[in-house]
Amino acid sequence: MTKGPIIIVDDDSDDQNTYAETIKAIGIPNQIKFYSNAQSTLDYLYTTQDQPFIIISDVNLSRMTGVQMKEVIQADNFLRDKGIPFVFISTNASPEIVKRAHQLNVQGFFKKPASDDEFKSMLQLLFDYWALCRHINNTHTE
Repeated sequence: MTKGPIIIVDDDSDDQNTYAETIKAIGIPNQIKFYSNAQSTLDYLYTTQDQPFIIISDVNLSRMTGVQMKEVIQADNFLRDKGIPFVFISTNASPEIVKRAHQLNVQGFFKKPASDDEFKSMLQLLFDYWALCRHINNTHTE
């Protein structure tokens, strides 16, 4: 498994609880760091020595949207060079938002599933993929 904390950016405390319970249920051992807004997430990324496993963000955040946060990451050499996989999971999956997100090189955009089982399956697939994928912050060795 890839080391490093899982970063969840979502301003809904019920959704944060759902993430925590689901990630625990599928046996992912990584620490989870929750942020309710984009600016606190960016502050963490600028100052941490951690190499996060992945950032999962909602699109609909107050003050700065998830897409605007990704724009900041993409435009900043320091943050972009951290190579942290960035995925949106949101109820807002309009074609315009999905297109803009992919223009910013996100590694995935998912519509929040309606059921807990679908959410669990989606997260399991997402974490399995990134655990196997070769990228800057995984622990695979040759």
